[in-house]
Amino acid sequence: MRSLRAVPSVLLAGAVLLLTAAGPAAADDHEGFTIKDPRIVESSGLAASRAHPGIYWTHNDQDKGAFLYAVDSRTGKTVATVTMTGVGAPRDVEAISVGGDGNLYVGDIGDNLGGTWSNVWIYKLPEPKTLKDQSVRATQYVVKYADGARDAEALMVHPKTGRIYIADKKEEGGSLYEGPAEMSASRTNVFKRVAATDLWVTDGAFSPDGRQLALRGYFGGVSYAWKGEGEKPAREGRLSVPIQRQGESITYTPDGTTLMYGTEGAQSEVTPVEVPGKGGDSGSGTGGGSSDGGDAGPGGFGGDLRTGAVAVVAVLLAFFGLKRLLRKR
Repeated sequence: MRSLRAVPSVLLAGAVLLLTAAGPAAADDHEGFTIKDPRIVESSGLAASRAHPGIYWTHNDQDKGAFLYAVDSRTGKTVATVTMTGVGAPRDVEAISVGGDGNLYVGDIGDNLGGTWSNVWIYKLPEPKTLKDQSVRATQYVVKYADGARDAEALMVHPKTGRIYIADKKEEGGSLYEGPAEMSASRTNVFKRVAATDLWVTDGAFSPDGRQLALRGYFGGVSYAWKGEGEKPAREGRLSVPIQRQGESITYTPDGTTLMYGTEGAQSEVTPVEVPGKGGDSGSGTGGGSSDGGDAGPGGFGGDLRTGAVAVVAVLLAFFGLKRLLRKR
């Protein structure tokens, strides 16, 4: 995992103030929260529980074991720690998703050296019915990419088809990869490129109805209309990604009305942003995106202040350079 360290605080504060002044409102019934567990200092993935309302699953990208944490959004406290068994020592866990089959899918897919490891892993385990500290046996899948090894931080499971997708992480814009129709625990699973993302992706999520794909980066995000297996998704518009210390994660709330954005760091905050038109299972939304022109509405950029905030961030990136903003841990 790489961290953002070189942005001058006064300039970044200006961008934050601009975005705060014109920031989109969250849905009334989905509040943000702070992850209070002192063990969680590198929250790299976030997934809303389907079995336990108000619970969000997260993990550190590098931990002392194969741990998942169930965090109660009402209190910010960890209510269960799950230890995955049946897997090797995790290497760089970057993503988590809840499938329509009731399983948790965990992506041990990070590679900070951009292609050092010949394969990565995905772990699948049933979401526990009872929230308590426990060990749960997971299935481990070996994964390779058809066009070579790469760094990735986004893993998404389509809620209707169960197919797994990975978006890799490249400064110049990466790609979306599709896994096989049936994953195998006994042989290597090859993921094939289906589309360019044009984004430096740190996480992604499907809407609960499977109609939209949301991908986020450190400073922005994109919503896509999902076109089906093997098809290139259609770009819908930009996401209103909040300015965070090190924006790493995104998930839809189970009703599809809100996108929840997470960040790394101790006492990290999870910030809600309402999806325009309510989205998700209501079938009437745009999946968190907005059109690229005009006033984007509550979930997208729009208006002079938002444009100014984006301009501030753009100037920062252009002046200091993305490569100088990053430092490996």
